[in-house]
Amino acid sequence: MNGAALVAIIATIGNLLQGWDNATIAGAVVYIKKDLALGSTIEGLVVAMSLIGATLITTCSGSISDALGRRPMLILSSIFYFVGGLIMLWSPNVYVLLLARLIDGFGVGLAVTLTPIYISETAPPEIRGLLNTLPQFTGSGGMFLAYCMVFGLSLMASTSWRLMLGVVSIPSLIYFVFTVFYLPESPRWLVSKGKMAEAKRVLQRLRGQDDVSGELALLVEGLSVGGETSLEEYMIGLDNEDNEDYDPTTRKDEIKLYGTQEGLSWIAKPVNGQSMQSLVSRQGTMVNSSIPLMDPLVTLFGSLHEKQTESGSMRSMLFPNFGSMFSAAGPPIKDEQWDEESLGNEGDGDSDGTDGRDDSDDNLHSPLISRQTTSVVAPHGGGSITQGETTGGMGIGGGWQLAWKWEEKEGEDGKKEGGFKRIYLHQEGSGPISGSRRGSLVSVPGSVVNVPAEGVYVQASALVSQSALYSKELMSQHPVGPAMVHPSETATKTSLWSALRDPGVSRALFVGVGIQMLQQFSGINGVMYYTPQILEQAGVSVLLSSFGLGSDSASFLISAFTTLLMLPCIGIAMWCMDIAGRRTLLLTTIPVLIVSLVILVLGSIIDMGSVIHAAISTICVVVYFCCFVMAYGPIPNILCSEIFPTRVRGVCIAICALVFWICDIIVTYTLPVMLTSIGLAGVFGIYAIVCVISWVFVFLKVPETKGMPLEVITEFFAVGARAKSE
Repeated sequence: MNGAALVAIIATIGNLLQGWDNATIAGAVVYIKKDLALGSTIEGLVVAMSLIGATLITTCSGSISDALGRRPMLILSSIFYFVGGLIMLWSPNVYVLLLARLIDGFGVGLAVTLTPIYISETAPPEIRGLLNTLPQFTGSGGMFLAYCMVFGLSLMASTSWRLMLGVVSIPSLIYFVFTVFYLPESPRWLVSKGKMAEAKRVLQRLRGQDDVSGELALLVEGLSVGGETSLEEYMIGLDNEDNEDYDPTTRKDEIKLYGTQEGLSWIAKPVNGQSMQSLVSRQGTMVNSSIPLMDPLVTLFGSLHEKQTESGSMRSMLFPNFGSMFSAAGPPIKDEQWDEESLGNEGDGDSDGTDGRDDSDDNLHSPLISRQTTSVVAPHGGGSITQGETTGGMGIGGGWQLAWKWEEKEGEDGKKEGGFKRIYLHQEGSGPISGSRRGSLVSVPGSVVNVPAEGVYVQASALVSQSALYSKELMSQHPVGPAMVHPSETATKTSLWSALRDPGVSRALFVGVGIQMLQQFSGINGVMYYTPQILEQAGVSVLLSSFGLGSDSASFLISAFTTLLMLPCIGIAMWCMDIAGRRTLLLTTIPVLIVSLVILVLGSIIDMGSVIHAAISTICVVVYFCCFVMAYGPIPNILCSEIFPTRVRGVCIAICALVFWICDIIVTYTLPVMLTSIGLAGVFGIYAIVCVISWVFVFLKVPETKGMPLEVITEFFAVGARAKSE
């Protein structure tokens, strides 16, 4: 956990610089327009130029980061910040200033787009929400520090806006040093390129442990996009039969799971007879299925988290004992060619594949099905896993377990066809059930399953889909076993357009684009960039006139105080993000935003006196900011970094970020004109209406993703898309 937190903190320095940029331009533009005699149009362009730069770089950042990696792009971001700051410090005229703001925007765009991806791909599921709220915290911290600097410079006899903007070069240099020397590459990106040995070392560093086999296998499975994903149920109990006499052909469709103690194993019995739609409706107790336009995804995710809070799946009596589910029939065999760097090493070392080198790709037999294991399992049929290790574990976070089963069916030519299916298992219910208490038949609404009359078993949900280890594209190369060809080789050959058209990916894009668009049109960045001017127009200088401060300095001081209040609010959000969840925080805080904006509208319409009006305006702006940064600020980026498959994550987030920046430009560029034409009341009224629409969208379309592995989230989107089509 400490390793993941450290790299997340380093990555979010770029967001600190973004917050610094937002605050400094908000203060500096007051002096820029006087010094350079700017009109309202050019003034808006100076502010929006960094957004234009961010938009331009975002159009290609996703595909480039998928090709070159997340780390090089973050390093490039620090370079853009540094160069942009130096040019702003020099700026002799408005044209050079616009160029500098454009370059600075390149750094902003890369940092804002890629930091959530990087954190999501490196963080454990249990604290992913907390760590992905760090960009909001550091961004607000950067705003506070910058406003303090701007306030101090505003008290000087001759205020230099060039110095305000150019100081960003100093922290950007620190950002460059940390990203170059301390930031590792994303393990998911490394796996997508077939660099298994390096991915293993990075995971060991991030998790602080040697055994990362379960998570490494999960990352391999996350390479596939599409396929028929189904939601199934199993009853899991102790396997009382002699392992040596186990015959998979007599126990069709059962899955054998192996524990960490020698000789200890379980049998997972499928619960048959339920359709996808009935499973969704049976499990979905969180929301009323009769609500019009309610997305099945919300029902699916909500049902899972309801059961999590009841049973505490991570404290299950059985699940923590599950071990690795492969290759215990004999010593693990060498020659698994998973990394292009080790193709020449075949035949080296001892027969157990260890040859004394812990960092060799040949040691990666633990999480992956070897060709020798495949040759043993495949001919049996019957849907069973017959191999298992007595050490390690296949827990993949959030109470989920990873397993595989072999499925066999008759092809068109009459021959038997088979393939591995991956299974994500998660315990349901309030805990283990006694077979003797319930008898030999366990009733689940809509279906039944035979279980032993004695013993203890648990009910589990399962997401079943085609394994990346046994895809048609991979098998068409006729390997001796799945491990002889890395899934990344076939994943990269898949058409990007076909991957984006996958129903699960399309549904995720709809959610991501929708929430990013609504977030921007709720007005946060427009209000933030022009906070000093808005507060000045609201008469806030009246509150501080007794201290002898001018209107500009008073506005800067109030802005600094506002951003300071944001920090503890974001701290609360970080604590709640993985407990209450993203969806709950949004549904709770958006109504507060609406009320704050409505009061601002009423305060602008009703004559309350200058002091009362200024006080109410200040309080509402502070409340608006503090509630926004608790949920609606960080959560859209968090969601977008969680809901897309590894293969298309960079491109999809770039699409969402592009929408974000375009809407940001529209809001920022039009705000001065709107303030002139319709005033504060009209502006805040429009923002309030958008917030109402946002609440409805979140309630109907945005699922809860807390504590779930990224790969499981994407599988749920595939299930939800299929359930809606049925």
